[in-house]
Amino acid sequence: MRATEGAKRASGTAASTSLAAPLLEARDVQAWYGSSHVLHGVDLVVGKGETVGLLGRNGMGKSTLIRSLLGHVARREGEIRVGGVDVSRAKPHEVSRLGIAYVPEGRGVFPNLSVRENLVMAARPSRDGRKDWTLERVLSVFPRLAERIDHLGGQLSGGEQQMVSIGRALMTHPELVILDEATEGLAPLVVAEIWRVIAQIREAGLATVIVDRDYRKVLAHSNRAVVLQKGRVVLAGSAEAVAGDPALSGLLGV
Repeated sequence: MRATEGAKRASGTAASTSLAAPLLEARDVQAWYGSSHVLHGVDLVVGKGETVGLLGRNGMGKSTLIRSLLGHVARREGEIRVGGVDVSRAKPHEVSRLGIAYVPEGRGVFPNLSVRENLVMAARPSRDGRKDWTLERVLSVFPRLAERIDHLGGQLSGGEQQMVSIGRALMTHPELVILDEATEGLAPLVVAEIWRVIAQIREAGLATVIVDRDYRKVLAHSNRAVVLQKGRVVLAGSAEAVAGDPALSGLLGV
């Protein structure tokens, strides 16, 4: 579906009619950094168990959109709902408690805490009391972390720190995991491991939003995709439709 107002509406309105109860629903999101107007009326819908790929060149607003959804951008407008709850003015911790987990681009591992401490510090039951993502389950997903369980975060490789960041997110028992450049700067073997884990997360029934430079991998792991250009939705639809759109390569500069 092409980049126009129709495409923007398709990323939200059309999706919401097919998803009875969207897990995440954002309408007409605007955001500023100081005097810079970064987002211009972005719509985004994520259904329960659905994976949405968020694509675009660097500086087009992807991370700003994520940060706005999570409450990290102070100056923002529009309507944002999580599970039907209005979080348009909510603080980050309030959004998190509604079942949204964030794997940031910078990983955010505490260097002076052990792997075990980095993981268990975030542990909490799901909103309905489930405790499916135990320490043992996370370590089974990331066997390398089991081997490094007593090492400090600062002693880990970049790939191991990313595993800790993802594992910590899972231990919050989220309904939605947002991954911002989860494979950035990692060795090819580690990148393959991260994509394997992303596939497992999807198979577990968790919704995901994925931002990554490897757009082919993003589309292969997504149900739908949204492409941003200069803070606007310019292309949206099923992953297959977006992958086959002749405009995609130009929009991504590939």
